Amino acid sequence: MDGAIASILVLDGVTNGAIYALLALALVLIFAVTRVIFIPQGEFVAFGALTLAGLQLGHTPLTIHFLIAMALLAAVLDLIAAARTGRLKAEWVPIALRALPGVAIGLCALWLAPMKLPLVAQALLTLAVVTPMGGLLYRLAYQSLADASVLVLLIVSVGVHFALTGLGLVFFGAEGSRNPSFWDASYSAGPLMFSGQTLIIVMASAALIVALWLFFEKSLYGKALRATAVNRLGARLMGISSTSAGRLSFTLAAFIGALSGILISPTTTIFYDSGFLIGLKGFVAAVFAGLSSYPGAALGALLVGLIESFSSFWASAFKEVIVFTSILPVLLWRSWRDPHHEEH
Repeated sequence: MDGAIASILVLDGVTNGAIYALLALALVLIFAVTRVIFIPQGEFVAFGALTLAGLQLGHTPLTIHFLIAMALLAAVLDLIAAARTGRLKAEWVPIALRALPGVAIGLCALWLAPMKLPLVAQALLTLAVVTPMGGLLYRLAYQSLADASVLVLLIVSVGVHFALTGLGLVFFGAEGSRNPSFWDASYSAGPLMFSGQTLIIVMASAALIVALWLFFEKSLYGKALRATAVNRLGARLMGISSTSAGRLSFTLAAFIGALSGILISPTTTIFYDSGFLIGLKGFVAAVFAGLSSYPGAALGALLVGLIESFSSFWASAFKEVIVFTSILPVLLWRSWRDPHHEEH
């Protein structure tokens, strides 16, 4: 391997690592706030990429109907819970207002989908459809189990993953799709060749990481999420709703997943089950940081991207094995450094 090949592999690794970093940050955020090891994070990647592909073909993706169904089902569950506590008369208006954004976005998307909008507009419409699914998924699958153990939440995550994968097969079929590039330009710098899409991936990832930092440091909602992540009981005593924090963290994770899918869909073919493998690499990066450090997760994602890139050159048939095996020494080190304590 000479320097030219090595620099190309480094560029490829950084590009993939930027996507894995976003997914790792989402996983760390969800685990810190809700203690959920969110295995279905990759499903949002597939939903985002394939919903955009459906809009490109002039179809109306079934994810739009799924969003409306989730919003209505969440409202029904809230109404039943309010009726059981005798507060239906006082709470039906707030419940209706919570369901309104999902239903309104779904109906608007049903109207816009057949119109063959420009690519950027379709990408924004995809984000608008997939992002609310995160908060609704938290309401439907996790909210009633908020105080359950991490093991129970993990088992629920496995079930949600299989459910979303099956729905992905129904929504998009078994055929894969690839979206057009957002920027067709290409630039060269010595032996390196930069495509416009590669630059978009790196710049969008960096911009989102900075936006997340500003959100957590400067905004009231971000500070509430940080407080919940540090001490859930203490945050609750200070008036911060753990339910609202959970919904917000899942909504952010869905946005990050959908954006990641939109960014990578011009560079690779996405199938209905592709999100699992992509999300799993983000999980490996998050484990490098112990599911607790955002900078650590970003560095771990960069390392995973570089390992994958160089493995594809030296032993392409075993690159996935090499990537996932690299987590073993990290787990052993963390097990030795942080002995297990019983959860109370």
